[in-house]
Amino acid sequence: MTPTPLAVLGARSKDAARELARASSATKDTALHAAAAALRDARESILLANAEDVRRAEKAGVGTTVVDRLRLDSARVDAMAAGLEAVAALPDPVGEVVEGWVRPNGLRVRRVRVPLGVVGIVYENRPNVTSDAAGLCLKSGNAALLRGSAGAIESNRAIAVALRAGIEKAGLPADAVQLVEDTRHETVREFVRLRGTIDCLVPRGGPALLAIVVEHATVPYVVDGDGNCHIYVDLSADLEMAERIVVNAKTQRPSVCNAAETLLVHAGIAEQALPRLAAALGGVELVGDEATRAIVPEIGAAVEEDYAVEFLRLRLAIAVVDDLDAAIAHIARYSTGHSEAIVTSDYASAARFTREVDAAAVLVNASTRFVDGSELGLGAEIGISTQKLHARGPMGLRELTSVKYVIEGDGQVRP
Repeated sequence: MTPTPLAVLGARSKDAARELARASSATKDTALHAAAAALRDARESILLANAEDVRRAEKAGVGTTVVDRLRLDSARVDAMAAGLEAVAALPDPVGEVVEGWVRPNGLRVRRVRVPLGVVGIVYENRPNVTSDAAGLCLKSGNAALLRGSAGAIESNRAIAVALRAGIEKAGLPADAVQLVEDTRHETVREFVRLRGTIDCLVPRGGPALLAIVVEHATVPYVVDGDGNCHIYVDLSADLEMAERIVVNAKTQRPSVCNAAETLLVHAGIAEQALPRLAAALGGVELVGDEATRAIVPEIGAAVEEDYAVEFLRLRLAIAVVDDLDAAIAHIARYSTGHSEAIVTSDYASAARFTREVDAAAVLVNASTRFVDGSELGLGAEIGISTQKLHARGPMGLRELTSVKYVIEGDGQVRP
């Protein structure tokens, strides 16, 4: 079967976006609940499709990190459905008055939230993104045009079929969610050049995908960048708390962008902290600088690249730093601007860290794993932006809207 051309999919998305922009909150919420029910009803077909994707990935020798991101089970299908229901329960941002004022001539001015239009998402090997992105786009009045990877095509197709059936059952256009089934590499370049169709592009993938977007995109895009996340254990840190946070941030799910990749420890506490933390991180491959290995000699030697990469697996780079200034300098040098954390009992240190560290999210005494739309009360996220325009951090409903000025008068003309 020949895949539908991108131009045709784009035109359908534009038509659907106009209808979604007019839909009431109640109608959109009904559609989200119907889509969630459709996912649960299609559980068996989704898992069978996913099993085929996983089988092909394993046969091709794909790494365990990629397989973990690709694999679905019954609980993950339930989580996708629950995510749609959680989005339905959130306030609808469309129509929200951001601010308003009255001019001396009597003109009444309001800035009102409106949908972006067609949101294009290009992503790799994470079929849950199909559901998460579709739900957020629908609630915020946008059509979702989805281009997943060849490795997850069977899963994405099964999920999209269920979502479209639920949305259509609720009276909204099925084309509110469209999946690009042409997974040739050439279609990515064509997809990111759909100027006049895609109003905002969100790429979710590795450096190679982002490079294609930066080089070829002619549509506005928001970068969902790498997560080289750090945890700095300060001189005043509670070591029991530090242990819980570091272990959770590294091991709870190492294959995701908000997992910790580098541990920094203040020199004044390193003799106490490092052996305890190393012991707690059993099963994690640890590499460290000379100061770290002088205290924990059994770990590997870190090279420069270890502090600059996103491992996305059970590997952690460690460095001993002289003080807070050195920790901030290290983060400034190597951070990708995603999520950075400090463990400290000193208010002044926490205040400086949050003020001076430049990242989408900065945490005090909490795991980096909390930098997630659901965990922060935003519902499922469409991505985590590491850039500064137009959105930064977890992209929830409000980040999928723009604003327009509504100006009301009583016959005023400009003199």
